[in-house]
Amino acid sequence: MSTVTTQDGVQIFYKDWGPKSAQPIMFHHGWPLSSDDWDAQMLFFVQHGYRVVAHDRRGHGRSAQVSEGHDMDHYAADAFAVVEALDLKNVVHIGHSTGGGEVARYVAKHGQPSGRTAKAVLVSAVPPLMLKTASNPEGLPMEVFDGFRKGVAENRAQMLLDVAS
Repeated sequence: MSTVTTQDGVQIFYKDWGPKSAQPIMFHHGWPLSSDDWDAQMLFFVQHGYRVVAHDRRGHGRSAQVSEGHDMDHYAADAFAVVEALDLKNVVHIGHSTGGGEVARYVAKHGQPSGRTAKAVLVSAVPPLMLKTASNPEGLPMEVFDGFRKGVAENRAQMLLDVAS
Protein backbone atom coordinates (compact mmCIF):
# COMPACT_ATOMS: atom_id res chain seq x y z
CA MET A 1 0.00 0.00 0.00
CA SER A 2 1.42 3.42 -0.98
CA THR A 3 1.50 5.99 1.82
CA VAL A 4 3.18 9.24 2.73
CA THR A 5 3.77 10.45 6.28
CA THR A 6 2.80 14.08 6.88
CA GLN A 7 4.74 16.53 9.04
CA ASP A 8 2.42 15.77 11.96
CA GLY A 9 2.91 12.01 11.56
CA VAL A 10 -0.31 11.02 9.75
CA GLN A 11 -0.16 8.24 7.15
CA ILE A 12 -1.87 9.32 3.90
CA PHE A 13 -2.76 6.63 1.34
CA TYR A 14 -2.46 7.47 -2.36
CA LYS A 15 -2.84 5.96 -5.83
CA ASP A 16 -0.34 6.86 -8.54
CA TRP A 17 -1.12 5.52 -12.02
CA GLY A 18 0.34 6.18 -15.45
CA PRO A 19 3.65 7.30 -16.90
CA LYS A 20 5.82 9.14 -14.36
CA SER A 21 6.89 11.57 -17.10
CA ALA A 22 3.32 12.56 -18.06
CA GLN A 23 1.51 15.64 -16.80
CA PRO A 24 -0.11 14.75 -13.47
CA ILE A 25 -3.74 15.23 -12.55
CA MET A 26 -4.44 15.00 -8.82
CA PHE A 27 -7.96 14.20 -7.61
CA HIS A 28 -9.31 15.38 -4.23
CA HIS A 29 -12.43 13.55 -2.99
CA GLY A 30 -15.44 14.84 -1.11
CA TRP A 31 -16.63 13.96 2.37
CA PRO A 32 -17.08 11.11 3.41
CA LEU A 33 -15.69 9.43 0.30
CA SER A 34 -12.23 8.16 -0.68
CA SER A 35 -9.89 8.14 -3.66
CA ASP A 36 -11.83 5.15 -5.03
CA ASP A 37 -14.64 7.49 -6.03
CA TRP A 38 -12.37 8.94 -8.72
CA ASP A 39 -11.47 5.58 -10.34
CA ALA A 40 -13.58 6.09 -13.51
CA GLN A 41 -12.05 9.52 -14.15
CA MET A 42 -8.58 8.25 -13.32
CA LEU A 43 -8.94 5.36 -15.77
CA PHE A 44 -10.14 7.76 -18.48
CA PHE A 45 -7.21 10.15 -18.06
CA VAL A 46 -4.55 7.46 -17.66
CA GLN A 47 -5.78 5.95 -20.95
CA HIS A 48 -5.23 9.39 -22.51
CA GLY A 49 -1.60 9.58 -21.43
CA TYR A 50 -1.80 11.43 -18.11
CA ARG A 51 -0.33 10.48 -14.79
CA VAL A 52 -3.19 10.37 -12.27
CA VAL A 53 -2.93 10.61 -8.50
CA ALA A 54 -5.61 10.45 -5.83
CA HIS A 55 -5.27 10.29 -2.07
CA ASP A 56 -7.50 9.40 0.84
CA ARG A 57 -7.85 12.41 3.11
CA ARG A 58 -6.89 11.86 6.77
CA GLY A 59 -9.71 10.04 8.53
CA HIS A 60 -11.03 8.67 5.20
CA GLY A 61 -10.50 5.43 3.27
CA ARG A 62 -7.11 3.80 3.84
CA SER A 63 -5.44 6.83 5.42
CA ALA A 64 -4.90 7.02 9.17
CA GLN A 65 -8.13 7.36 11.12
CA VAL A 66 -7.14 10.30 13.29
CA SER A 67 -9.37 12.56 15.35
CA GLU A 68 -7.33 15.74 14.87
CA GLY A 69 -6.45 17.94 11.91
CA HIS A 70 -9.83 17.91 10.18
CA ASP A 71 -9.59 21.39 8.70
CA MET A 72 -8.65 22.80 5.32
CA ASP A 73 -5.13 23.78 6.41
CA HIS A 74 -4.28 20.19 7.37
CA TYR A 75 -6.05 18.75 4.32
CA ALA A 76 -4.05 21.05 2.02
CA ALA A 77 -0.80 20.23 3.83
CA ASP A 78 -1.54 16.51 3.51
CA ALA A 79 -2.10 16.89 -0.25
CA PHE A 80 1.14 18.84 -0.51
CA ALA A 81 2.96 16.01 1.31
CA VAL A 82 1.80 13.66 -1.46
CA VAL A 83 2.82 16.11 -4.20
CA GLU A 84 6.28 16.56 -2.66
CA ALA A 85 6.84 12.85 -2.04
CA LEU A 86 5.98 12.03 -5.66
CA ASP A 87 7.86 15.13 -6.91
CA LEU A 88 4.86 16.17 -9.00
CA LYS A 89 5.19 19.26 -11.18
CA ASN A 90 2.72 21.11 -13.44
CA VAL A 91 -0.19 19.46 -11.59
CA VAL A 92 -3.86 19.91 -12.45
CA HIS A 93 -5.80 19.63 -9.17
CA ILE A 94 -9.44 18.54 -9.38
CA GLY A 95 -11.59 18.68 -6.26
CA HIS A 96 -15.21 17.80 -5.57
CA SER A 97 -17.19 19.09 -2.56
CA THR A 98 -14.84 19.10 0.45
CA GLY A 99 -12.07 18.18 -1.97
CA GLY A 100 -12.79 21.42 -3.82
CA GLY A 101 -12.34 23.40 -0.62
CA GLU A 102 -9.12 21.48 -0.09
CA VAL A 103 -7.92 22.41 -3.59
CA ALA A 104 -8.74 26.09 -3.02
CA ARG A 105 -6.74 26.11 0.23
CA TYR A 106 -3.96 24.04 -1.39
CA VAL A 107 -3.53 26.50 -4.25
CA ALA A 108 -3.59 29.48 -1.87
CA LYS A 109 -1.02 28.02 0.55
CA HIS A 110 1.13 25.69 -1.55
CA GLY A 111 0.41 26.24 -5.24
CA GLN A 112 2.35 29.37 -6.12
CA PRO A 113 5.17 29.09 -3.57
CA SER A 114 6.08 25.60 -4.74
CA GLY A 115 5.61 26.33 -8.45
CA ARG A 116 4.08 22.86 -8.89
CA THR A 117 0.47 23.79 -9.74
CA ALA A 118 -0.72 24.25 -13.32
CA LYS A 119 -4.50 24.54 -12.85
CA ALA A 120 -7.31 24.00 -10.38
CA VAL A 121 -10.76 22.61 -11.15
CA LEU A 122 -13.47 22.96 -8.51
CA VAL A 123 -16.54 20.74 -8.91
CA SER A 124 -19.47 21.65 -6.63
CA ALA A 125 -16.88 22.76 -4.12
CA VAL A 126 -17.52 23.78 -0.54
CA PRO A 127 -15.98 27.02 0.62
CA PRO A 128 -12.93 26.76 2.87
CA LEU A 129 -15.16 27.66 5.83
CA MET A 130 -18.72 26.31 6.02
CA LEU A 131 -19.52 27.24 9.63
CA LYS A 132 -21.61 30.32 10.31
CA THR A 133 -19.48 32.83 12.21
CA ALA A 134 -19.40 36.61 12.65
CA SER A 135 -17.01 36.82 9.69
CA ASN A 136 -18.94 34.19 7.66
CA PRO A 137 -22.63 35.03 8.27
CA GLU A 138 -23.86 32.94 5.33
CA GLY A 139 -22.33 29.72 6.67
CA LEU A 140 -24.21 26.79 8.19
CA PRO A 141 -25.16 26.87 11.88
CA MET A 142 -23.21 24.63 14.26
CA GLU A 143 -26.36 22.55 14.77
CA VAL A 144 -25.97 21.14 11.24
CA PHE A 145 -22.50 19.84 12.04
CA ASP A 146 -23.65 18.59 15.44
CA GLY A 147 -26.30 16.59 13.58
CA PHE A 148 -23.69 15.04 11.29
CA ARG A 149 -21.51 14.07 14.27
CA LYS A 150 -24.53 12.59 16.08
CA GLY A 151 -25.54 10.63 12.98
CA VAL A 152 -22.05 9.24 12.48
CA ALA A 153 -21.84 8.18 16.13
CA GLU A 154 -25.29 6.56 16.24
CA ASN A 155 -25.56 4.92 12.82
CA ARG A 156 -22.96 5.94 10.24
CA ALA A 157 -24.43 3.84 7.41
CA GLN A 158 -27.90 5.32 7.85
CA MET A 159 -26.55 8.86 8.14
CA LEU A 160 -24.64 8.45 4.87
CA LEU A 161 -27.80 7.16 3.16
CA ASP A 162 -29.75 10.11 4.54
CA VAL A 163 -27.18 12.65 3.30
CA ALA A 164 -27.10 11.09 -0.16
CA SER A 165 -30.87 11.15 -0.48
